[in-house]
Amino acid sequence: MHDPHRPSYHFLPPAHFTCDAFGLIHWKGRYHLFYQYQPHSTVLAAGVWAHAVSDDLVRWDHLPFALVPTPGGPDRAGCCSGRTVDNDGVPTIVYTGAPPGWPYTSRPCIATGSDDLVRWAKHPSNPVIREPPAGLDITGFRDHAVWREGDAWYQLVGCGIHGVGGTLPLYRSPDLIHWDYLGLLLTGDAEQTDAMWECPDFFPLDGRQVLLVSANPSASVGYFVGSYAAQSYDADFGGRVDLGAHFYAAQTMLDDQGRRLMWGWLREGRTPEALRAAGWSGAISLPRVLTLDPAGRLHSEPAPELQVLRGRRFTQVDIPLSAAEPHTVDGVLGDRLEIVAEFEPTHADTVGLAVRCSPDGAEQTRITYSFMKDRLELDCRQSSLDPTTERPMTGGPLRLPRGRALRLQVFLDGSTIEVFANGRAAASRIYPTRSDSVGIQLLSARGDARVASLNAWEMQPIWDGTEAIPDHP
Repeated sequence: MHDPHRPSYHFLPPAHFTCDAFGLIHWKGRYHLFYQYQPHSTVLAAGVWAHAVSDDLVRWDHLPFALVPTPGGPDRAGCCSGRTVDNDGVPTIVYTGAPPGWPYTSRPCIATGSDDLVRWAKHPSNPVIREPPAGLDITGFRDHAVWREGDAWYQLVGCGIHGVGGTLPLYRSPDLIHWDYLGLLLTGDAEQTDAMWECPDFFPLDGRQVLLVSANPSASVGYFVGSYAAQSYDADFGGRVDLGAHFYAAQTMLDDQGRRLMWGWLREGRTPEALRAAGWSGAISLPRVLTLDPAGRLHSEPAPELQVLRGRRFTQVDIPLSAAEPHTVDGVLGDRLEIVAEFEPTHADTVGLAVRCSPDGAEQTRITYSFMKDRLELDCRQSSLDPTTERPMTGGPLRLPRGRALRLQVFLDGSTIEVFANGRAAASRIYPTRSDSVGIQLLSARGDARVASLNAWEMQPIWDGTEAIPDHP
């Protein structure tokens, strides 16, 4: 709990390695989050289905592992990404079983659960799909999107074709056990959307059909928006789900309010040696609510439930900004904050925030928006004085209508930063080395600007250091 880089209000296990959030389901009024966990290491490896539950999307209780490898079984090297579905009242997991040779030899498996989702039994027919589609020179075959249409179940498996790009084999089943291959739902271009698609998610949203794919090896999440009928998908590539550098393996759930909620893995940006010294690796993003804007672009906002974590508040209004020098925000210091800044429309080229600033500016992370270029940037190049850490500069179009105010909402939590700007998100990992890198500045460039309001809250932790994963149900 004294590790300055360890998040205090994001979800993560007490120790060791975690990555993808998956199997997400709102079951009998409770939010269930399953995630990939390696209980013996801090580096990426196939592991177990770990499990947590929440009543409010904010505070989580660790539950016993849902799935662990079976010696000699089709998942003996690991139980990996998948989905949890309601099969006529029977909670059922469709997951990737990893035998030796993972990830290239992975196969879909299933397990059924108790009514409280704590005890799970693997099906004796595993793997339920024994081979990838014949005739495809694949780069991988793992991760699942599963849904029901009428009396049939449908499944997409993450895949790629050598020399072509990511693709998604589509299957149909009457019972989640016997699957028939129907063909490829969608195939991308390796130059545009990468060579392999992992962690597919396929769902209706605001009258359209959205597909999320995690592109490998670029480690970015892309989305498509289109129409779906009779097992045919007509879609256009919409762009990146997150404009940062460390958000991956996005997955969603539908809750009983009808909201489409999304989480992602906030992967690390430091060396294996640093991770071993820390004793932990990886975190899960804050929950995001997805919508489509009138133009059919994917928007995400932080779940409003997070507001219960707000503590002491700082407020300032009508702040003039000069291009000559940054405006230091007095009275707000910290690395566990939520910040909301409303920038008025301006003739200045660029406005934004600098956070985690040391007094001399040697360490800082900058979030800026160029009205002229319509570009949001998350600049981590000065985020750390440690040369072994990743310090990327990333960004992309915001598509902010001319004359519209810019709203930046920033969550700082140890080494995590999540930015929401008028419906677009950007998340990265930062590792400041100095204890005084806790300042905030308001920025304007190539013209003066004005901040209509600035609000900041100290965020309360959801962990106290006594958490543990139970050994048995």
